[in-house]
Amino acid sequence: MMVIAAVWIAVLLVGGGFALDRALARQVQTNFDDQLEYVLNALIASAEVDDWGDVRFYRSLGDQRFLEVNSGVYWQISGPGREPYPSRSLWDRTLEVDGSHIDDEPHFYDSEQFADEPLRVVERNIILPDSDTRWTFTVASAREELDFQIARIRSILIWSFAVLGLGLLIMAVLQSYYGLQPLRRVRAAIQSMRSEGANRIEEPLPLEVEPLVDEINALLAHSEKQAEEARTHAGNLAHALKTPLTVLTNAATAHDPKLSDLVCRETKTMQRHVEHHLARARAVGRRASGHARADVWSSAESVLRAVTRIYENTRFDLDGNRSAAVAIERQDLDEILGNLIENAAKYGGGSVFVTVDADPIDIDHCTIWVEDDGMGIPDAERDRIFDRGARLDTGKPGTGLGLAIVRDVAEIYGGTVELGESEDLGGLMVYLKLPRAGTAAES
Repeated sequence: MMVIAAVWIAVLLVGGGFALDRALARQVQTNFDDQLEYVLNALIASAEVDDWGDVRFYRSLGDQRFLEVNSGVYWQISGPGREPYPSRSLWDRTLEVDGSHIDDEPHFYDSEQFADEPLRVVERNIILPDSDTRWTFTVASAREELDFQIARIRSILIWSFAVLGLGLLIMAVLQSYYGLQPLRRVRAAIQSMRSEGANRIEEPLPLEVEPLVDEINALLAHSEKQAEEARTHAGNLAHALKTPLTVLTNAATAHDPKLSDLVCRETKTMQRHVEHHLARARAVGRRASGHARADVWSSAESVLRAVTRIYENTRFDLDGNRSAAVAIERQDLDEILGNLIENAAKYGGGSVFVTVDADPIDIDHCTIWVEDDGMGIPDAERDRIFDRGARLDTGKPGTGLGLAIVRDVAEIYGGTVELGESEDLGGLMVYLKLPRAGTAAES
């Protein structure tokens, strides 16, 4: 910021100083030219032609410098075929006049015809009364005074703008230093968190950085929540694996003759627990990756195509809102619907109905109904069925983790799962509520 400020200050001051220098130098030169033109007009007004056709003055000029040799102020009158009529100040020198053009108006220019004395010259062509000669009236003045005034103005500008630039640079440095002071306080607060073990920035800070501090605190809270979830998952997994491992250890120590069957059974149990916690971990990771979105209809169609190949004798019906979308990753939605529809086909009597967006009045959530015509689940068992490994019908293959995975993944995204009785089919109805796409971020 300070380098950019210094560059801009330098550019603006140099540009402004150059423009001001040109304007003031032009004004000084214009004033100098006005004085020369005044003398030229007085010279023309005082001139007349005598009887021999030469120019003479019927009144004297008031400026005594024209009478002093090499005074720096000169005039000269010249014409074609006539000897130049110079001022006494020229002495033995002559002003060079370019007769190749006619100047009906005053013509100003710089001349270096005197090696040691740069001149500012004005000339004009005039035809005097009683004369056919086009006379060239020339007035010249040394540029020393003019150049001195311009140099003095330029020196004042340079020093003034240098002081101004230094002052502005100091102000920019101070402004940047004190303006960024709150960020240094935030940095110190973060360092304090790392060294003292604090988990939030509690120090009162200016309004300018409060949004930043709020976002940092929110990020810390989010990180703590994820860390806590990770610890919980690790603890749950360790607890779930502890019992099978203990059983295997005791059987191996006792040289149980049924060890091989026991190993197969307990390793399958451990595999189920590992798959369950991996599903939760994947859902948490995908939820934190950004704003998720999935089309419910296409996901349900994809799951139904896969389940139909396994349960060929089951009738599947899909109805509802084809454009419904939920704020959940497609892989997780497929896993949820896959577990629900497969359970309905497995434990039902041959019919499965899936209704998408069954409650379109709810603007925040999309409700998905999965119904079957099976035996259903008694009210007393509906809460327990969501526990890991819980199964009511042990006669059919399964892990007992399907509904547990559905509940855990749905809750990770802010959804819910409830069980009820299907009025149309008489079996189990699963009410799955998931946040609509676009409402999760707003809420």
